[in-house]
Amino acid sequence: MTDAQKLVASLNAVAKSGQFDYKKARATARADKNVDWSATKARNADFNPEVDGCESFVMRDGSVCTWIAARYAYAWAAPPQPSR
Repeated sequence: MTDAQKLVASLNAVAKSGQFDYKKARATARADKNVDWSATKARNADFNPEVDGCESFVMRDGSVCTWIAARYAYAWAAPPQPSR
C-alpha cells in the first residue's frame, strides 16, 4: 500500500463529513508524517481553491493524493517507475 492510499482513505472519510473544504484537507494532510511538503508546495504553486477545490499532496514515497472534483473525493497515483 502506498502512502497516498492511506492519506486518500483519511481524506475521503473527512470529505464525507459536512463542511469539507481545502482547509480541512490540508489539516488532515498535515497530520500525516509521510507528506513531502516541499514537493506538495511545488505541485500546488498555482493552487486556487475557488477553481481547484482542494490541493494534491505528494508523498515521501513518490505517490500522489489527488483531488477529483467531479467525484468530490481524493484518488491516488502510484510513484513514477524508473526508465529501463
